Amino acid sequence: MIFEIVHAGEPVLRKVAQPIAPEEILGEEVQVLIAIMRDLMREAPGVGLAAPQIGVSLQLVVIEDRPEYLERLTPDEQQARGRKAVPFHVLINPEICVEDPTPATFFEGCLSVPGYQGLVTRASAVRVRALDGQAHPVDIRARGWYARILQHEIDHLYGTLCIDHMHLRTLTTHENYSHYWQKLSADAVLSALDDVNLGDGRGAL
Repeated sequence: MIFEIVHAGEPVLRKVAQPIAPEEILGEEVQVLIAIMRDLMREAPGVGLAAPQIGVSLQLVVIEDRPEYLERLTPDEQQARGRKAVPFHVLINPEICVEDPTPATFFEGCLSVPGYQGLVTRASAVRVRALDGQAHPVDIRARGWYARILQHEIDHLYGTLCIDHMHLRTLTTHENYSHYWQKLSADAVLSALDDVNLGDGRGAL
């Protein structure tokens, strides 16, 4: 069977994914699925992928924020986002709780909503308990961009997409993000959009 990343509108993306029994994790089916998800995430490229994003309704995510991805950002941008490289790892049946609810708002995209991104507010720090790809328990405390990735991917396991959290007026193509918004703070983006004159609303569709 050939797997590919599915896009918004696919019913599987709106379902609550099923947990994986610990005794099944080391089985061939789950191990092959992990390898497929790792390869698809890297090919995309992305920093995380949840099993529902390839049409499989299981509580499984893979995450990897590679050092070369950080090279696209200036040191100031890396610091503002709290972004550091994260090695490849697997989370199965994750449970997440907020440790620092301080809101952090940045542009965020999704492999299942290709070509677009928008401002999303997330908690600054979270704790995740899960099983890894070898069925061992893991306990992760994360802050900054890693915390954002964890929240984004675990959302997928509960039928939630980043667009559900998004400030919808900030939705933009990747090209327009680079052209207009990339160098602005979240507050500046929201302020600029609030100041846009939308006219009388009677324009043609």
